[in-house]
Amino acid sequence: MTERDLAALPKGHLHIHLEAAMRPETLTRLAAAQNITLPQTTGFVGFTAFADMYQGLLAVLAAPENLALLIDEAVADAAADGVVYIEFGVSPQFYADAFGSAEAALDAHLAAARAAGERHGVEVGLMVTVDRTLGADAARDLAELAATGAGRGVVSLGLANEERGYPAGRFVEAFAVAKAAGLQSAPHAGELVGPESVREAVEVLGADRILHGVRAVEDPELVALLAERGICLDVCPTSNVLLDVVPELSAHPLPQLLDAGVRCSINADDPILFGPGILDEYLAAREHIGLTDDQLAACAWSSIETTLASPATKERARAGIDAWLGKE
Repeated sequence: MTERDLAALPKGHLHIHLEAAMRPETLTRLAAAQNITLPQTTGFVGFTAFADMYQGLLAVLAAPENLALLIDEAVADAAADGVVYIEFGVSPQFYADAFGSAEAALDAHLAAARAAGERHGVEVGLMVTVDRTLGADAARDLAELAATGAGRGVVSLGLANEERGYPAGRFVEAFAVAKAAGLQSAPHAGELVGPESVREAVEVLGADRILHGVRAVEDPELVALLAERGICLDVCPTSNVLLDVVPELSAHPLPQLLDAGVRCSINADDPILFGPGILDEYLAAREHIGLTDDQLAACAWSSIETTLASPATKERARAGIDAWLGKE
C-alpha cells in the first residue's frame, strides 16, 4: 500500500519560535549584508547553549525590513509543508529599538503576518511570549501589550526560557490579563522540569495548551487530568532529543500520551537550530516514533481544533483531514 503523503495532510504549527523559523540561506545573506558575524546555530549541548545561540539570531533582524521578510518566508515554507494555520511565538520587546517601541513592533509583526497569510493562503496567529527570567512586572507589561492585539491577530500568551528556578506561579497576574482579553494560555512546561511544572501550568495559569508537556507522562494522574480537560500538548520530538528530554526518538512518550487520550500536536520548535521543519517532524513521528496514519491525523486535528483558528479554517482542515484518511 502506498503511504499517504504527509505534505497533503492539513495541519497546524503551534510551537514555532519566529526567529528560529528563518531559512539558513536567509540568515547567511542578511548577516553578510550587515557585516555581522554569523551566529552559530548548530553544535550546542543542552538548553543553556541553545538559549545563547537563539539570542544570536536576533542581531540580523535589527533592520525593520528583515522582519517582514522573515515572516513571509516562514509562512511560505509552512504552506509548502501542508500547514493551514500557524501560530508564531513572538517577542515584540526584542524589536522595540528597531521600530521605536514594543507597541510599534507588535503592529509590524501583525501587519507582516496578515500580508503573508493572505499571500500564501495560511491563517497566521501570534503568541506573544513572556520570558520567565525577566520577572513578573515585565510579564504583566507584555501581557497588557498582547491584550491590545486580541482580535487583531494575537491569539495567545506564551511563557518560555529557563524553567528551572522560574516557576509558573510567578506569572499568575500576566496570564490573568491575557485570559481576560480572550487569549489562550499556552506556557512552556514539562520540558526541563518534571510533571509538577505541567500541573502548575494547568492549575495556576489555566493553560489551554502546553508547549512541550511531555514529562507529564511520569505522573499517571496528571495524564488523566490532561485527557479529561482536553488540554493539548504542543510536542516537538526532535527538540526533545537534542535538549536531552528524551534519549532518542524511538523512546519518545508521544504514543503513550496519545494512547492515554491526551491531545497532542506535532511541531518543529526551532528549525534553524534543530534541523527539521514540521513536515520532517511528521515523517519522523511516522518512521521513528511509530505513529499510525490515524494517530498522525488526530495530531493534525488537535493542532487546529484546540486553537483560536477561525471557524472557516477549522472547517476546511476537518474536511481535508477526513479526505486524507479516505473518509469523504
